Amino acid sequence: MIKKLFGLTVVAAAALSSVQAAEFTGTLKKVKETNSITVGYRESSIPFSYLDNNGKPIGYAMELCGKIVDAVKTDLKMPGLKVNYAPVTSSNRIPLLENGTIDLECGSTTNSVARQKQVAFGPTYFVINVTAAVKKDSGINSFDQLKGKTIVTTSGTTSVPLLKKYAKAEDADFKEIYGKDHAESFLLMADGRAAAFVMDDILLAGQIANSKDPGSYKILSGSLRSEPYSMMLRKDDPQFKALVDKTIDGVMKSGEINAMYKKWFMSPIPPKGINLNFPENAATKEAFAHPNDKGVE
Repeated sequence: MIKKLFGLTVVAAAALSSVQAAEFTGTLKKVKETNSITVGYRESSIPFSYLDNNGKPIGYAMELCGKIVDAVKTDLKMPGLKVNYAPVTSSNRIPLLENGTIDLECGSTTNSVARQKQVAFGPTYFVINVTAAVKKDSGINSFDQLKGKTIVTTSGTTSVPLLKKYAKAEDADFKEIYGKDHAESFLLMADGRAAAFVMDDILLAGQIANSKDPGSYKILSGSLRSEPYSMMLRKDDPQFKALVDKTIDGVMKSGEINAMYKKWFMSPIPPKGINLNFPENAATKEAFAHPNDKGVE
């Protein structure tokens, strides 16, 4: 594994250095020609990518992508590069990346082997567990108690096929409904239209922390599986991929990633100044120590 990861870094560095002597291709060519780069963001993926009280996209993923944008400005010698921001959803983020509407997607996107057939990913910057949030007074303490109930998840996320797989394996006859984004999905559960909201643990924690009554909800201890998060970029674009890898590898190896993690997961964050108090898990620490872009099966 370590040898493989080292090889990835060497290849990335070599490809990036060659940019200096070769013509730009792919995303970097597009950026150079248009004098702009468009970053896709999520509106309610707290604390990765979401809107502050002024409607500005902020978050952990947005800050990491900001490092990439700065690297693009430096490598292309374009300090005045125009940076555009475009909202995306779980359902349209891949199509908008593929058709050139956005150049980089920064949110809470799972790097999966299936998605790698359509897009590429930067190094893993977070590892989550897919679980469920319920009301504390619901009497629900485990996944097997969801049988026969209505469950909500967000359209276009990996939780959708995971739920279908779980239902088939466990012969669970629950009804599935879908929110257009995480905020809507949480509201469907909070309003009683669903018994549980199945999603990534940290996103559930973010929704709960920013709800009207955080003490009314809890996250189940069970997990459907663990998944790596990363930024998305277009497939078969080695120059831009090399720049992304080198930039994020540098943030991780320098230790700067730890300060960024503390800022967004262990400190009060906008807009309500709530601390998620979500320590790094072992898998996330491993991803920081050994940067890689391996996708989950």
